[in-house]
Amino acid sequence: MNKIFNALSRARPHIQDLHAYVPGEQPQGEGWVKLNTNENPYPPSPKVAEAIAAEAGNLRKYPEPTSARLRAAIGQRYGLTQQNVIIGNGSDNILDLITRCFVSEPGAGHTVPSYSLYPVVAGMSGQGLADVAFDRSMTLDVAALAATQAKVFFLTNPNAPTGVAFPRTQIQAALDAIDGLLVVDEAYVDFGGESAVTLLKDYENLVVVRTFSKSYSLAGMRVGFALAAAPIIAVLDRVRDAYNLDRIAQAAALAAFEDTAYFQKQCENVMATRAATRAALDEFGWFTYPSAANFLFTEPRNAQGESGPGVAADLFAYLKAQRVLVRYFPKHPLTCAFIRVSVGTAAEMQAFLTASQSWLNNA
Repeated sequence: MNKIFNALSRARPHIQDLHAYVPGEQPQGEGWVKLNTNENPYPPSPKVAEAIAAEAGNLRKYPEPTSARLRAAIGQRYGLTQQNVIIGNGSDNILDLITRCFVSEPGAGHTVPSYSLYPVVAGMSGQGLADVAFDRSMTLDVAALAATQAKVFFLTNPNAPTGVAFPRTQIQAALDAIDGLLVVDEAYVDFGGESAVTLLKDYENLVVVRTFSKSYSLAGMRVGFALAAAPIIAVLDRVRDAYNLDRIAQAAALAAFEDTAYFQKQCENVMATRAATRAALDEFGWFTYPSAANFLFTEPRNAQGESGPGVAADLFAYLKAQRVLVRYFPKHPLTCAFIRVSVGTAAEMQAFLTASQSWLNNA
């Protein structure tokens, strides 16, 4: 006799209502121009391959459990100590640790639109998530942020999906206004944003989260880190999984982090390609937000000068049919008339622009 176990009904009530994070599409097969998940178009530093090869013979041994060498290197770079740094299995892991440790009633908060993982990690806590909505101006409403009374407030800077960056003075104003933790998610800051790291010396309610996925070209390695006051890091370490970063990932991240010349060159390449693509979109007559990230958020207009959700959805589908994959967010009134385009190589961006011009000619 088969014994039935209804897993969903047995799950905790807040998990029953949770919707999993949906990442960008990973296309199968060859021939795609993949501009939908903000991956760096350039390979990581050549020193990464050397570091990985050097670790290949040590895989029978457990990794260093705290990623101590990587913590020390990051701390030194930012004028901090190893006790101010925690390493995660991607920055998503860090966001989960923060939520597990610090989100209690009335819950967390975030700006909308922003990174769609925040509702998932907040939902796992069983607490509420307050929304602070942007309007088209993308102005940060510090008073509304403070009014949420959130125990943890997540703020992407530069914002995703628009790429708009907020100056450090606004981050400081937010820190002064709130009572809880402000988590500044700086996944894209290396492409032209202003980091909040210098504020750590004066604000113990600040956590700065970074990733190796974007500017260091290590999305496939899953390495992230956070900078904060030592007592915050100590609390996060209480719930961090032992050996949460394997030997190869630790070695690869350290090699990439220490090759500063290569890192700077590739960031400059991305920013130059972004500027050239933005100029071409301006020639189309499309509104595009000023971006300090490795993507552009643009509002397409068809040949008749029309914009809106139907136009954006039509362009998205047309590009996909041409095997050019971008991102479309149809569920929010601020995003539904836009597409987000990751900055690829010059050749990839030309393919996107050529396909967009073909859509204009045929729409």
